[in-house]
Amino acid sequence: MSVEARLEELGYPLPALRPAAGNYRGYVQVGDLLFTSGQGADGHVGRIGESATIEEGYAAARASVLNVLAQVRQGLGSLDRVAKIVKLNGYINATPDFKDTPSVLNGASDLLVDAFGSEIGSHARSAIGAGHLPKGFIVELELVVQVKPA
Repeated sequence: MSVEARLEELGYPLPALRPAAGNYRGYVQVGDLLFTSGQGADGHVGRIGESATIEEGYAAARASVLNVLAQVRQGLGSLDRVAKIVKLNGYINATPDFKDTPSVLNGASDLLVDAFGSEIGSHARSAIGAGHLPKGFIVELELVVQVKPA
């Protein structure tokens, strides 16, 4: 089963590609690595510890990773060309006293493992608290993926 079919089966179809918010590319491939630009998710705004809960952050991370995967699909033509999810960087819009950024980022990590399987989907990651994010997003994510040869 293809990764996109697995996402559909899980109830998480890939969204349409979001337009760039500035003068940058949504992804850049160097050798067998594809680096994505950061993505948030429209409708998922707020600040954990103030106007948003951990559960809302988890949902925002899940929605954001789908936007990142849409970029990966555009860059590679198919998510089936992903050999390995290498690194997930997650930025969480949170109050200074919020200490549980990993629980928020699990929304993205859990979906990557569910979609790609543990062998390909397990990854290194950083869960970083931020004072604010573009457009007021709760979460912004970026991925580094290893690409299978064409």
